[in-house]
Amino acid sequence: MPERPHRWGMTVDIDRCTGCQACTVACWAENNITINTQDIVNERRGYYWIRIERYWEGESPALKVRFFPVLWQQCANAPCEPVCPVYATHRSVDGINIQVYNRCVGTRYCANNCPYNARFFNFWERWPPEPMNNYLNPDVTVRSKGIMEKCSFCVQRIRRTERQAAREGRELRDGEVQPACVQTCPTGVFTFGDLADPNSQVSQLAQDPRHYRLLGHLGTDTSVIYLKRIDP
Repeated sequence: MPERPHRWGMTVDIDRCTGCQACTVACWAENNITINTQDIVNERRGYYWIRIERYWEGESPALKVRFFPVLWQQCANAPCEPVCPVYATHRSVDGINIQVYNRCVGTRYCANNCPYNARFFNFWERWPPEPMNNYLNPDVTVRSKGIMEKCSFCVQRIRRTERQAAREGRELRDGEVQPACVQTCPTGVFTFGDLADPNSQVSQLAQDPRHYRLLGHLGTDTSVIYLKRIDP
């Protein structure tokens, strides 16, 4: 019988997020993302594959801050895919919205059609001077300017772990694949795994009574599922 395809997904527990930004830094280092210097931010051309949004509730002195991680939602019905004229973005069999960098021509139609503001146009060349170039991850393409970028669920880690499991003649273990943000988060906000496996931790968390999808009314059927904050 053919092997059951994976559907990679993630849960984000808002109740655990402290806004430390460790996930953002880990994503930058893992995926060769351009450093957002002050001049880039002033030009409104900075970007992150994952960002921590802040929301304020209440009034002083009872003012509270809420932290909300936002990344690419890996939509099953992705609004960005049908508008790409060169088919640079498409959905893989294991539930990842793939971005083919050397096919992208930078029309930015996908960014205009993304309701999550999670796609970004690369305005900059990512070729740091020596010796900083030694910090680049050799497993991730160094993108040139003029193309669209987004979170990939650290697909390079997924494929590496799949190959390792195949060489050892076994199936992937639950929790064995960890994107950079999942591995780095000190409070366990993120849980990553196979949504197609009902016994996986991520599948069980996805059934938690607190679960919901960001902008779920749009019907995009995202693979990123949030868990509501627990208020005392």
